[in-house]
Amino acid sequence: MPTRYDLDRDALAELLDGEPRYRVEQVWQGLHEQLVDPSEITNLPKALRARLTDALPAALAREAESVSDAGDTVKWLWRLGDGATVETVLMHYPERATVCVSSQAGCAMACSFCATGQAGFERHLTTGEIVEQVVVAARTARASGRRLSNVVFMGMGEPLANYDATWAAVERIHGAIGLSARHVTISTVGLVPGIERLAAESLPVNLAVSLHAANDELRDELVPVNRRYPIARLLEACRAHVDATRRRLSFEWALIDGINDRDRDAAELAEAARSVRAHVNLIPLNPTPGYAVRGTPPARVQAFRRRLEELGANATVRRNRGTDIDAACGQLRANHEATPVRLRPRAGRRRAG
Repeated sequence: MPTRYDLDRDALAELLDGEPRYRVEQVWQGLHEQLVDPSEITNLPKALRARLTDALPAALAREAESVSDAGDTVKWLWRLGDGATVETVLMHYPERATVCVSSQAGCAMACSFCATGQAGFERHLTTGEIVEQVVVAARTARASGRRLSNVVFMGMGEPLANYDATWAAVERIHGAIGLSARHVTISTVGLVPGIERLAAESLPVNLAVSLHAANDELRDELVPVNRRYPIARLLEACRAHVDATRRRLSFEWALIDGINDRDRDAAELAEAARSVRAHVNLIPLNPTPGYAVRGTPPARVQAFRRRLEELGANATVRRNRGTDIDAACGQLRANHEATPVRLRPRAGRRRAG
């Protein structure tokens, strides 16, 4: 059975066959603009509301919720219909509200320092399961007097490995929920064919590349997909995306003490960023049970940022939100379910220099 947001407008019209045609628009607006359950779409007859409640069940059942930062960070763990679990994080800022959504249950990319990657891959999410995360976040933001302004595909999973469902969700978020494509960011570890497809799409979404290393030897260890799409090819695809969309590209760089935070790493990163006019987001590594190293200390984080700027790269240190509620990708699920982690850190050794 499809879940509430799996149906596009044509499928919804088929479900409502026999009803007046305007009912399709009423239901569509109720779900995507009013952000309410079918039972709460008050301009529908009660009998139709009851029918839709049965026919369009919610995809997400709340398994756990954690709140931090005086209520400004909320993380949900959802259980899906088949028992799989995924996470969503809503972050309130003074000028915006951002939701970080998952695109897969688990992840097959096996990045050594990522809690989701350590847990392995279960399945792709459907379009409806992705969209419903955005709806819940928008409804929660509205209840606190705010408006959801940004959606980032930076939760569990690799969005470009689930391209069709991810892009259909982007189109729904843009066209039905009403967020500008310029406020949607898709993150990838570097799946070049997906980046090339994004560059040809009609909506100019932002692209964030989880780079973490700017030489192939280290990146092969930290981000194994680099063995298939090495840095030179990745940068070529990034350059084409920037040229096609005119949107700013960002490099995500999780700072790992003694691994990718040296002056040599800064020089390699700055060169890569300048070559594609990318902005760098520096992220002190959140600790995970399966990766036996620590994040770069704060003083070294700032020194690394300053060095990047001296070398002509724009860089921002991203504040870790909700560390006390396991808000790093995959952590709430891992701790809630006590998922055993058997992977050894690929880049646990320190390098000289």
